[in-house]
Amino acid sequence: MSRLGELRTYVDKELSLLTDDNKRTNATAHLYGVSLAATILAKKRGLDAELAAMAGLLHDLYAYKSGSYDDHAHLGATLARSILEKLNLTDMEETDTICLAIFHHDDKLEIDSPMDELLKDADVIDHCFKDLSKPIKVKEQKRFDDLWVELGMDKVKAV
Repeated sequence: MSRLGELRTYVDKELSLLTDDNKRTNATAHLYGVSLAATILAKKRGLDAELAAMAGLLHDLYAYKSGSYDDHAHLGATLARSILEKLNLTDMEETDTICLAIFHHDDKLEIDSPMDELLKDADVIDHCFKDLSKPIKVKEQKRFDDLWVELGMDKVKAV
């Protein structure tokens, strides 16, 4: 089984422990949605698609497990590190790359490393592109607009 496959199995088991069916469905859809968006953006931007997919899969796991979004990015990075070390899926540099991206993913108004930016953008894709009728958060608007152009959609109406 691939490293990503092993991580998916682990995350699926963690999500299966969520007792609320709606929360479990939303968590699964969001984590897998961000993971897929991260993979696509990584391929487009010349970054490591496997690490991007892993970061996407883990980025909000802490929030879903704890039921809280308070400081979820920073606490989520700590959880991701413990999972990656427990499963022995990545080397130290890869673990750092994934965990830093998770640590920064909620800082949508800041500019960080290319992998950090990729995870932020993948999160925005999942938040905003799933339902274009929903209002876009102020902190995500610029990224949404930039992604619209990057993905070649600037020729069509956004909403």
